[in-house]
Amino acid sequence: MASSNAVGNAREFISPSDLTFSWGGCHRCLWLNYNHGLRTPGFMPLVGDLANMQEKYFENKTTADIAPVLPEGKVTDLGGWVKSSFINVNAKPTKYAIRGKYDLLIEFTDGTYGIIDCKFQAKDSDKTDLYQPQLEAYAFALENPAAGEAKKVSLMGLLVWSLLEPAGDVNKGFGLKLKHTWRPITRNPEALSTRLTDFITVVSSQMPGAKDNCDMCNYLTTRREFISEK
Repeated sequence: MASSNAVGNAREFISPSDLTFSWGGCHRCLWLNYNHGLRTPGFMPLVGDLANMQEKYFENKTTADIAPVLPEGKVTDLGGWVKSSFINVNAKPTKYAIRGKYDLLIEFTDGTYGIIDCKFQAKDSDKTDLYQPQLEAYAFALENPAAGEAKKVSLMGLLVWSLLEPAGDVNKGFGLKLKHTWRPITRNPEALSTRLTDFITVVSSQMPGAKDNCDMCNYLTTRREFISEK
């Protein structure tokens, strides 16, 4: 039986969202996912439906429909998959590449592109720093594709819908009034390079220790101790 600490080969594609959420969480859970395919279960009702609704609304819309401050352009794709060439760490190629699914792709009149991530939030808050690595990863994949023509990314940002209040009545039906906020994100390829180097170093090394406040690790440890006492 293989040691639980043995480096495996479960995943070779890095999800852009893992560069934000998994990296900011427990590195032992991250390591187990990429080496042995053990992923913490998640349950987020309505999230997928709300995201699809928001993306669909902007199909074929112009940048003027998104935010007047944006350069002239048009939404050309929804929910497209991207896959990068292999990532270099310390000037050497690794087995890892980025693969993920963006929300909106904009083509500007100057021939460059924009990546927009749609967010549905209970309250409008600035989370651009949190999502910067994720969007930069999409940009990296578009500019360094595994196949096909590279696309120059000149703009990234979050398109946020947040709740205001209910609208309607019992006879006509109810809806929700939403606040629409455009939040630009500054390109930072150097920060992504650092994050990818750290990320790949962790998942390619021996299993790290658990994060102190990791609910999943704490549950598994307590469960093992409890069962072993019986």
